[in-house]
Amino acid sequence: MSSLDGPDSMPAPPPILNPSGGANQIRVRAYNERLVLSLVRLYGALSKADIARRSGLSAQTVSVIMRVLEKEGLLSRGEPVRGRVGQPSIPMRLNPDAVYSFGVKIGRRSADLVLMDFVGRIRLQLHRIYAYPLPDEILSFVTQGIKELEGKLDERERSRIAGLGIAAPFELWNWADEVGAPEGAMEVWRDFDLQSEIARQVSYQVFLQNDATSACGAELVFGIGPSYPDFVYFFIGSFIGGGIVLNSSIFSGKTGTAGAIGPLPVRGKNGETLQLLEIASIFVLENMLRERGIDPQPLWYSADDWVDFGEPMEAWIQDTAKALAQAIVAAASIIDFSAAVIDGGFPDWVRRRIVQATIHEAEKLDLQGVVMPDIVEGVVGAQARAIGGASLPIFARYLTDQNVLFKEIDNAERA
Repeated sequence: MSSLDGPDSMPAPPPILNPSGGANQIRVRAYNERLVLSLVRLYGALSKADIARRSGLSAQTVSVIMRVLEKEGLLSRGEPVRGRVGQPSIPMRLNPDAVYSFGVKIGRRSADLVLMDFVGRIRLQLHRIYAYPLPDEILSFVTQGIKELEGKLDERERSRIAGLGIAAPFELWNWADEVGAPEGAMEVWRDFDLQSEIARQVSYQVFLQNDATSACGAELVFGIGPSYPDFVYFFIGSFIGGGIVLNSSIFSGKTGTAGAIGPLPVRGKNGETLQLLEIASIFVLENMLRERGIDPQPLWYSADDWVDFGEPMEAWIQDTAKALAQAIVAAASIIDFSAAVIDGGFPDWVRRRIVQATIHEAEKLDLQGVVMPDIVEGVVGAQARAIGGASLPIFARYLTDQNVLFKEIDNAERA
């Protein structure tokens, strides 16, 4: 028995047919199955009556779909809920053990490989740190790491892996100076097709997305998404990145770089104009520690196990907060966001201090004509990028596009 063994001994569920294309009966059924699974994922547990009401499908259609999904092991029954009259309703939930997915986060200082279940929980994980990323090292970490994690699963669990999603910064070669790589060392990334090379060496379908966009997607799906339909997202990693969510869907723009956040101009503490990434990034804290003779390596050992470095950390938090406050005001002056979400590759207590300091700094700024969003902590945490990557195969095979899902919910609730 493996570490993931649960009570469900069913074989791996088949992937649901992609519902795009012609609207024949099979594709309509596939779309409806994905919609039902997505509604259950969003609300945690729903009865057949709840799903019929929220989806607009007939009660008979919902009953047929849920029987199929339960038989395939994708849904599991909760305890009956008795009302005042009639038969008790039975809430249905996603079966966490029904589907697994690998997610990879490739950072400028470290990489993570996770195995995530159907409800977004990390079951297994590996971590690797390095001075700067190189393709051969990344390939070795991913391929050997997958074999290592597969070795902890039984045959049934391995058959339920939906694929591999990679969350990686785009144009890695542009960051050689900041990560301290030797001249020309990072140029190998310029002509390297990471997705294709990994796909050649693993047996799963491979997906690729920008790391900050992946983190934003994880927050939308597994974090504050249901509470805030529009938010600007900041993820503080080696370099800060982010994303934009509009109408409960990630907005990436025509080139896919909308919400990059890092290049946003802000005022430094000496009045000079800098890019946000030059202030609110962990590599800045790394340099501050090194200048004070403090070993910065613990920053990269584990995002959950930082120590309080005292004065330099507090100075970095205050500088970061001032820059974030400016960035939030600038973003809110263009789009009426309901929230500004701050997360990063650090422990919860660091995130909390940054958010509190940012709220304080925002109150000092001239806010005339600006409706400020709620400034809140991210929920997903340090592994948001890897979780976002692992979500890609699951959504591709079993769930609906978020924008379609929320439109369906909105239409059903207005009816």
